[in-house]
Amino acid sequence: MASTINWNNLDKLESFKKLLSLKNSVSVAKELQGENGAVRVSKYSVPMGGGLTYNYAAKQVNEQLLSVFQQIADEDQLLEKFRALYNGEVVNLGEKRMVLHQLTRGQLGEAVNADGTDKRDFYETQRKNIAAFADKVHSGKILNEKGEKYTTVCQIGIGGSDLGPRAIYLALENWAKAKGTFMMDAHFISNVDPDDAASVLASIDLSKTIFVLVSKSGTTLETLTNQSFVNEYLKNAGLDPSKHMIAVTSETSPLAKSPDYLAAFFMDDYIGGRYSSTSAVGGAILSLAFGPKAFEDFLKGAAEEDKLSVEKDVTKNAALLDALIGVYERNVQEYPSTAVLPYSQALSRFPAHLQQLDMESNGKSVNRFGEKIDYVTGPVIFGEPGTNGQHSFYQLLHQGTNIIPLQFIAYKNNQTGKDVVIQGSTSQAKLGANVAAQIVAFACGKSDSNPNKFFAGERPSSLIYGDSVTPESIGALLAHFENKVMFQGFLWNVNSFDQEGVQLGKTLAKSVLAGETSGALKAYADLLIK
Repeated sequence: MASTINWNNLDKLESFKKLLSLKNSVSVAKELQGENGAVRVSKYSVPMGGGLTYNYAAKQVNEQLLSVFQQIADEDQLLEKFRALYNGEVVNLGEKRMVLHQLTRGQLGEAVNADGTDKRDFYETQRKNIAAFADKVHSGKILNEKGEKYTTVCQIGIGGSDLGPRAIYLALENWAKAKGTFMMDAHFISNVDPDDAASVLASIDLSKTIFVLVSKSGTTLETLTNQSFVNEYLKNAGLDPSKHMIAVTSETSPLAKSPDYLAAFFMDDYIGGRYSSTSAVGGAILSLAFGPKAFEDFLKGAAEEDKLSVEKDVTKNAALLDALIGVYERNVQEYPSTAVLPYSQALSRFPAHLQQLDMESNGKSVNRFGEKIDYVTGPVIFGEPGTNGQHSFYQLLHQGTNIIPLQFIAYKNNQTGKDVVIQGSTSQAKLGANVAAQIVAFACGKSDSNPNKFFAGERPSSLIYGDSVTPESIGALLAHFENKVMFQGFLWNVNSFDQEGVQLGKTLAKSVLAGETSGALKAYADLLIK
């Protein structure tokens, strides 16, 4: 690389010390009230990929803060670090691995070679293999034991093998039905709780279902347990499991060349679970459900957003700017959490995916070298679709003792084109009106002599908006948050690509099942296991 990269803790940056001096220096209420409010809304917007726009007019920032954000980005070499990542340097120090999920949707920089292959070619080959398989299933070239076409696909996986693909499937289900590209109904089994698998299996025609087993290592306890559960159901129905299951795994796993699967598609250790939706993990089920073209378009939107994320000017780079504002809110304003509020039922599970993406990546208390850090890192992420959330937890957001930054996501049009006019406006217009009203209500508040009806305001929010939820727009939205989380991890100097915090409980659970416990662990196990 042309320059040496320095990995520093956030509190060592001179530019961050400047940022600390600007705490609460901007009043959103003052900026948005009156005629100048429209000027601010127009000014503080950044184009994203997939036809989306990131608007941060209701965030507590101004030109002075933006200038300091730029200084932080430059001093901490955030774009250089991103370049190192996509050019194949080992940025995941904990696991001594490269981080290559961007390569699943396009090549931003140099060719990356590992394991004796060009990794971009490897990922593209897997996409093409999945597309060819999906086309054969859809055309009837691959049939079940009775010579019938498969009509349903069901993914067996947990964590990143479930949350991202499930969120994206639900986001595009109505779009595909409206566009006539809905090929197969999709279901998901993730929880090791047997009620999860039993409920799904009772709702589908097993004889016409292809199951997608997703496990990179081929040893994930919950996933293999659910596979066994499914296999028992198939055998009891007189069906051959090997005619109803494909694997998404690594080339070195025990699943790779097993005769127990119709086909196997591959990922590798350079793709973290929560970053895997654009790999074969999402590709198999989405291509089967909606057709390979829809998955291609999804990748296209993600690639477009990746390209915009290499822009050095923070005011033109939505992911970088979103990350910097988030660090300001977390480390300077000391806000503890962030609410993700999609005003689209299609994105009903997107906040759950972002919980894993953000909290598993940046929920760390040591830096990337294993040294204790003295500042807070990732916030708590939660959310529900609007307008449902308005009748649930918005009371706390508006009048609670903690200020919680808000991320609104909204669209001008729905996916189906179906609507009705009630009391002079459509349902979609009512949805948009609620978004606009909430943003201004949170920012500007309301004076009232009755304390119960007083709203302090100064509750910052941003808005990502577009025309409608499509494969391109959902791909860009996904990449935006992946890159935001990455930039924040760089700023906090943590490793955003391992998840040691997931391992301890899993290890202890195995000890319980092996009968190798005593004391409190055994006592709790005795309460719960018959």
